[in-house]
Amino acid sequence: MEQLEVFETIDAPPETVWQVLLEFDAYPEWNPFLRSVEGLPVEGERLSIRVRLPGGRTRTIRTTVLTVETNRRIVWLGRLGVPFAFDGYHEFHLEPIDGGRRTRLLQRETFRGALVPVLFHRRRIERGFRAMNRALRNRAERRVRATV
Repeated sequence: MEQLEVFETIDAPPETVWQVLLEFDAYPEWNPFLRSVEGLPVEGERLSIRVRLPGGRTRTIRTTVLTVETNRRIVWLGRLGVPFAFDGYHEFHLEPIDGGRRTRLLQRETFRGALVPVLFHRRRIERGFRAMNRALRNRAERRVRATV
């Protein structure tokens, strides 16, 4: 098992960050890591996600949404082939800070399976998470500034 966590502090309330995070149709405009997401953010739904690792090619991953807690958390599970070959349990957590005016974002993935030692590229995935978190921060903060 391997786990990767990347945090970002965002000067926007969790509701704004959540809106940006779930606007899947807009991902190609701003998201350097998850280039597109097709499907609905609803528990039990299937998502088709195009992922671009820094320095790598774009891959499509099929996932199932496991948990949706509005303005707080979304979790999905992606599999490469059969269960426990290469499973990725991907989470976004939004924690209100400073009285709800700001958000602490956690993007985490837990990888399990026999192929993890071969297919897991920690540095590239971490760079992708950081790039996405920064882009999400910038988009949410711009949205807040536009409403002031």
